[in-house]
Amino acid sequence: MRVATFSLVARDPDTGDLGVAVASKFLAVGAVVPFAEAGVGAIATQSYANPRFGPQGLALLRQGASPEGVLEAFRRTDPDLEKRQFGLVAATGESLTFTGGECHPWAGGLAGEGFAAQGNLLAGPEVVEAMVEAFLSAQAPFPERLLLALKAGEEAGGDKRGKQSAALLVVGEKKGYGGLWDRYIDLRADDHPEPVEELFRLLSLHRLLFERPKERRPLTEEEVRFFQEVLRRLGLYRGEVDGVFGPETERAFLALIGMENLEERYQGGPEVDEATLAYLKGRYGWS
Repeated sequence: MRVATFSLVARDPDTGDLGVAVASKFLAVGAVVPFAEAGVGAIATQSYANPRFGPQGLALLRQGASPEGVLEAFRRTDPDLEKRQFGLVAATGESLTFTGGECHPWAGGLAGEGFAAQGNLLAGPEVVEAMVEAFLSAQAPFPERLLLALKAGEEAGGDKRGKQSAALLVVGEKKGYGGLWDRYIDLRADDHPEPVEELFRLLSLHRLLFERPKERRPLTEEEVRFFQEVLRRLGLYRGEVDGVFGPETERAFLALIGMENLEERYQGGPEVDEATLAYLKGRYGWS
């Protein structure tokens, strides 16, 4: 399985989150390349990819191995290592990028504290150089920095065969759905004419639906009336349209929140964040 691609594996020094961003002229690259575990590390495996490198590498890191130790373990267990390419960042920030001598040119990578960028069948070394420069210089949250790096690599030439798919995986302790697991962002454009741009759109939608807001405010009486009318229209509420956010209104509003997949943003009661309000008002015709 020749996964000719370019990827960035990285750690956020501010939060400890770990992530992988990857793009390729390959169907559903996100199903093969990225692996990550909160508090352990992140790995991208590509170029005649050995998907076992993901779980094996993470297991070794979990046991205390260094990135160089992981590479040596792969040397002992994979006779085709010279066809492979991978990047690895440990939770400590230690990193490594490896390109086997039999990878198709241009192939190579750059690694430093908290990042590893690599690619094969690329337009040239400027692809990984652009990725690293964009990642290190961007003033943006960690997931956006990963995508900005991917975009910079694409603009520098990317996979010389063209575009097809891209993926973004980010993990952080208890940042996943419901705070019950660590997979925070797992987005894929499996077959798309502009897969990196599609990931930016999906990330924006992900933030709307799943990000937990830091600030909320009480609904005004006018807003409560609006939602009571909406809820009556949807058959979720049979009470009065009186602008009072009582228990019946709350139950119906909670049902609406669930219908719109916004449950990660709502904590009950009459307090709602501005992004949720803006979405619901636009969706249901506030004027």
